Amino acid sequence: MMWEPKYESMDRAQLAQLQLERLQSTLTRVARNVPYYRKTFGQLGIDPDDFRSLDDLARLPFTTKSVLRDAYPYGFFAVPLREVVRLHASSGTTGKATVVGYTAGDLKKWGALTARVLTAGGVTREDVVQIAFNFGLFTGGFGFLQGAEALGAALVPASSGNTRRQVAIMQDFKTSVLVCTPSYALYLAQTMEEMDVNANALSLRHGLFGAECWSETARAQIEDRLKLTATDNYGISEVMGPGVAGECLEKNGLHLNEDHFLAEVIDPATGEPVPDGEVGELVITTLTKEAFPLIRFRTGDLTRILPGPCPCGRTLKRMERVRGRVDDMLIIRGVNVFPSQIEAVLLAIEGTTPQWRVVLERERGLDKATVELEVAEKFVFDRIADQQKFLESARKRLASELGVGFEVRMTEPGALAPSEDGKTKRVLDKRGET
Repeated sequence: MMWEPKYESMDRAQLAQLQLERLQSTLTRVARNVPYYRKTFGQLGIDPDDFRSLDDLARLPFTTKSVLRDAYPYGFFAVPLREVVRLHASSGTTGKATVVGYTAGDLKKWGALTARVLTAGGVTREDVVQIAFNFGLFTGGFGFLQGAEALGAALVPASSGNTRRQVAIMQDFKTSVLVCTPSYALYLAQTMEEMDVNANALSLRHGLFGAECWSETARAQIEDRLKLTATDNYGISEVMGPGVAGECLEKNGLHLNEDHFLAEVIDPATGEPVPDGEVGELVITTLTKEAFPLIRFRTGDLTRILPGPCPCGRTLKRMERVRGRVDDMLIIRGVNVFPSQIEAVLLAIEGTTPQWRVVLERERGLDKATVELEVAEKFVFDRIADQQKFLESARKRLASELGVGFEVRMTEPGALAPSEDGKTKRVLDKRGET
């Protein structure tokens, strides 16, 4: 089932022509209305009227987060502020936040795109959709709210946090679809077990989980413990929020909404495009955004384009679930490790919970990596020796599967619970403090 089959299963040649027309229109608009692009295009001798092929995209400069921050708050808007009806912002974890504006037209498109993602994930107008994303400047909550409303489903804007109340809402409101981060879904499952709530007694059918990286191991645990079908989705605040891409029920890659976003995958070191199937940094050009169009925006997310058609009938390209961020990749004693790889190992160990993080420190000039993890309440160690045996087993498993040594220590219950926005901070880098 598709929300907009006309576009989601469009002939690839027709789609390319539509993309080119929309790209030409976007380039003309940003060259006229966005000071950064007007100046940069002028310096590089770029004339939007010269674009005759999508291959010409590689001639255009990248847009980076630092450039957006320098233009804070409204320097990248392509319309007057009086035409902007909504403002959101990125989390701003490294420096100033990026402020993103939406026109009424942008909001209508956003609702349709998140409706596509919800439909691909199995949601219908018969469902009760509980959104456990924070409703604030973060785009996740409002993005899915608009999609659920466009779809005609019953919406429960539960927001994030207050986990026991979330469980009560699921029971009382007969929630059939859960929307939140994957780490919060696992935390909900853990809380339900502590409350002695049987997931089989709930009405849950589907879950759409995004806003952070997660592994297939995490998917398997979520599906088993919450008794639902879990799909991944992708969005990024600067580009729009959720609705950029989403998995269908084949669960084999996220369909990119290519009629609204031109996606490239580049080598993060050289900026050169990589062939389909190779991992690199995702770069997105918006094709229909009115208030905040972006040209070749470097997302910092690592993925690859998956080859071949999807059995679901959508002709839109699929990207692999995000492996991590360019700046999140941990280099520990010369070995590259992503948090999602650590998660996959930990979740396979009996007794661990989804609450964990890596602490990076420097001792005598050498990197030291410690995994802090929370153990399930029912997993009680009668003797200190049993606890040490458990930690040693975890150490060996991490070293064997990831090729790098980690210290492992247990934390107090609740110490690593997700934050108010439902996200879990997986890496604490203290190497600059010593």
